[in-house]
Amino acid sequence: MQLDQIYQGDCIDILNTLPAASVDVVFADPPYNLQLQHELWRPNMTRVDAVDDAWDQFDDFAAYDRFTRAWLAGCQRVLKDTGTLWVIGSYHNIYRVGAIVMDLGYWILNDVVWVKSNPMPNFRGVRFTNAHETLIWAQKQRGARYTFNYEAMKALNDGLQMRSDWELPICTGTERLKINGAKAHTTQKPEALLYRVLLASSNPGDVVLDPFFGTGTTGAVAKKLRRHWIGIERDAQYIQIARERIAQAAAPTTDSAVFHFPRKRALARLPFGALLEYGLLQPGQLLYLRNNDAHPAVVLASGQIKCGELVGSIHAVGRALLHAPCNGWEQWFYRTNTSGGQPIDELRTRARALREHETGSVSPESGAQ
Repeated sequence: MQLDQIYQGDCIDILNTLPAASVDVVFADPPYNLQLQHELWRPNMTRVDAVDDAWDQFDDFAAYDRFTRAWLAGCQRVLKDTGTLWVIGSYHNIYRVGAIVMDLGYWILNDVVWVKSNPMPNFRGVRFTNAHETLIWAQKQRGARYTFNYEAMKALNDGLQMRSDWELPICTGTERLKINGAKAHTTQKPEALLYRVLLASSNPGDVVLDPFFGTGTTGAVAKKLRRHWIGIERDAQYIQIARERIAQAAAPTTDSAVFHFPRKRALARLPFGALLEYGLLQPGQLLYLRNNDAHPAVVLASGQIKCGELVGSIHAVGRALLHAPCNGWEQWFYRTNTSGGQPIDELRTRARALREHETGSVSPESGAQ
């Protein structure tokens, strides 16, 4: 199997030639089977460049379902057990695709709604404007460890958890590839969409497969993020455009650390008592629950904390006070003369740095969950 290459031909045939369990992520933008029955015209009597390509036309739903089942099964074979699949579609096809995904044994992790900030209007005025598409994110094997770069996605969203509704514009302007003034591909996806998909679910060096490669959006973004890619495409013109596009795409730096995002849970474990050993906290110091000054806890020399009659770990005492599951590193705060309150997780980060300096070791990096 050649990486960073486009294979020309039918995706089902080519998928059957690729090695089993060789791919980390699949992103699939299959035909939507739009079933257009007439031309679309704007109010000013200009014709809408709709999706009427031959590759989007099927005899009936049964034919579309057979096609869908075949390529999804092919992707399932080449995915690693830890791999995940992304499929995008609209109301025309996504429910049929989703049912087949489940029938084949994939396990759905999320459905993500791409909310288009600038959708094409409904010119006929007979229904709501179609302003979104749906992405299904599923793992090959239920319960297997898979990559989800939670912290990276949270950072991308200004420190807030990334939600499953993504508001992004459709592909327009200079990003829209054209030939003699006409769209090079009728369903070109914006790079911003693929950026989120690949940043969330893959790591540098991973292999990303796109069985409906088109003009190469997946390959261009994968290259920028230091992922390997494989494309499958039938149309020779699309392939030529994709090759030229990807050749021009490049990551702005060769520093690999720019593209690595270690998960907190993958870092070396550190007991709460280490904060006392390194002098980052002192016995007798008070800790406060997030947004709650009513129940301060005293830090004991043993590495436990005491609040009233409760004595135990930062997690157990927090759980008892909150009557809910508690990650003590995030729920307990400390105060200094210059700080109104910081989570003790910040002290854990400093303690890890001190330990690594002493031992010369580096915490393992992993995006796997």
